[in-house]
Amino acid sequence: MNANVGYAVFFFPQALEALGDAIKPYLVEGQGGLHVLCREIDTAGALIEMTLDGQSADGKSMQIELMVPQSMVRMVVSARGDGLFGFAPRAPKENLQAD
Repeated sequence: MNANVGYAVFFFPQALEALGDAIKPYLVEGQGGLHVLCREIDTAGALIEMTLDGQSADGKSMQIELMVPQSMVRMVVSARGDGLFGFAPRAPKENLQAD
C-alpha cells in the first residue's frame, strides 16, 4: 500500500469568496475544483490547521501553516502518491475470487 503523502482540503464557495486574494496563492485547480494541498492537517480545534511545503522568494524551502474556521471546509481527501488522486473515473478492478 502506498504511503499517505498529504491531504486535499476543499472549501465552500462562500469561504473562498470570503478569504479572497489571501487564499489564492495556496489554491490548486483539479477535477474536483479548487483545493489546498497539505502535508498535514489538524482538525482538533475550532480552526483547521494546514501545514504546507512552500518556497520563499529566494527559493529556500519553508513550512507554511494556514488556519481557517472548520465551517469553511467542505471536504478533506487523503492524497496518495500513486498518481491516482482525483475524481476521474477509474478502470474497474478485476473480480477477486477465493480459491
